[in-house]
Amino acid sequence: MAVAETGSFTKAGQMMNMTQPAVSRAISSLESELGVTLLNRHPRNGVVLTDIGKRIVVTGREILLQYEKISQEVAAEKGLETGSIRVGAFPAAASFYYPKIVRAINDKYPNINIQMYEGTVEEVRHWLDELVVDVGFLIPPLNDLDTKLLRNEALHVVFRDDHPFRNYKEIRIQDLSDEPMLVCKGGYELPVMELFRAGGANLNVKHITTNYPTALNMINEGLGICIMSELSLQSVPEHVMSRELTPRAYRKLHLAVPSFKQASIAVRLFVDTAFRLFPPAAAHPDEQT
Repeated sequence: MAVAETGSFTKAGQMMNMTQPAVSRAISSLESELGVTLLNRHPRNGVVLTDIGKRIVVTGREILLQYEKISQEVAAEKGLETGSIRVGAFPAAASFYYPKIVRAINDKYPNINIQMYEGTVEEVRHWLDELVVDVGFLIPPLNDLDTKLLRNEALHVVFRDDHPFRNYKEIRIQDLSDEPMLVCKGGYELPVMELFRAGGANLNVKHITTNYPTALNMINEGLGICIMSELSLQSVPEHVMSRELTPRAYRKLHLAVPSFKQASIAVRLFVDTAFRLFPPAAAHPDEQT
């Protein structure tokens, strides 16, 4: 598992307090016992899992999760909450939710270790599927994951303050037809594409980015406009403005796990803490969807 995570025998050894040769021997011994090649060694790309290696890693993570659950159950019986939680989050969710949740858990349960994996929405979805993380902040599609709706984020049209939209109280999706648009990839683009399709508007993609901070700075330079969720607008450049879409449009934000039934005590604690700190009804009391 350590070699797969780090992509390096040396880094895996450092993680496990082993020498690099010891890690290499352990892998070779496992490959000999199973009769298959688990890893390929590439001079440029480092250590790369074979197809069978990828499948075995997922099963290995399942086994380690069961060991972790046993440890947490025993500790809970003794009144000692311990364990580890690996959380996947895209930047907007990470900056808004993660610090408050971790602070609340650390204050009450200092022996629980929480580690964050920050990436794109697509990366979070992949990490959940591959059991790299235990819980993740996710927007649809949700695959076959177990999820709970945390927030319906209102979507806003974001533009430079010298754009004619500054005089609009609300903006229709049809108003955006043929406007030079900035689109954020990595899983953010699907709700935007669906809005244009449903509204019969032409999506004129002028620039593509992978994160909202870059898009905000590009908008500030007058390079286009963008549709963003409210979480992405916590801090905007000086000359950037926004208006809500009409009719109102939302992006659903979920907390997702591979299985709530199989989730450990620590993971359930993380989810419960998130919903205690951020009750879903508080996001948009007037919303019916």
